[in-house]
Amino acid sequence: MDIKNLSEKEREALLSKLQAEKKRKDGDRKKNYQKLRARFLASVERKLRKYIKDGQEFKEWLRKEATAYYDQLKEYGGLKRDEQLGFEVKNDTFKVSVKGNRVKGFDERADVAEKRLVDYLNAWIGKKGDDGRNPMYKLAMSLLQRNEAGDLDYKSISRLYELEDDFNDPEYSEIMQLFRESNVVEGTVIRFYFEEKDGNNQWKRIEPSFNKM
Repeated sequence: MDIKNLSEKEREALLSKLQAEKKRKDGDRKKNYQKLRARFLASVERKLRKYIKDGQEFKEWLRKEATAYYDQLKEYGGLKRDEQLGFEVKNDTFKVSVKGNRVKGFDERADVAEKRLVDYLNAWIGKKGDDGRNPMYKLAMSLLQRNEAGDLDYKSISRLYELEDDFNDPEYSEIMQLFRESNVVEGTVIRFYFEEKDGNNQWKRIEPSFNKM
C-alpha cells in the first residue's frame, strides 16, 4: 500500500487502525506477562510451603527420636541424673550431633537492677572525676547494652558479677544480687548438626539451610 496515494481521511483511518493494533498487542503482552508472573509466584510459593512443612515435620520427628534415643542411652549407661539433651553418634561416613542449651533470661527485677546500676555507676564515676574514661566504668556500662530484641544479655550480666570484688561496695553487691534473683530459665533450645566424610576422609558439615545448599 502506497501511503502517498491515500486521502487525508484514509490516512487518518489507517493511523487509527495501526494505533489500535499496537494498543491490542501491548495489552496482550502485558496480560501474558502478568500470567507468567502469577504462575511463577504461585509455583514458588507452593513449593516453598511444602519445603517448610517437610522441614518442620522432619525437625519435630528428629527431636522426638533424639530424645527417645538419649533416654535409652542414659538407661544403657546407667546415668541417673536428669540433664539436658546432648550427644554425638556416628558411623564411618555420617555423624549426628545434638546440643541442648537452656535459654536464660531475666524477669522484671532486672529492669530495676539495670536502672539502679546506671545510677550507681554515674555516681561512682562522678566521684572519680575522670569524665567516664575509667575502664571499669566503660566496661560495666557496655555490659548493660541490650540486643536487637531489647533484652539484656545473660553472658554480659554474668560478667558484671565478676566486677563485684573490684567495686567492693555493698550497693553494687546488692544490685548484683537483684540481677541474680531475676534470672530465669525460659526454655531449652535444641540444635542438630550433621556431618559426612568427604573425599579426603575429613568430616564436612551438611547444611540443611536453603541458602547454603
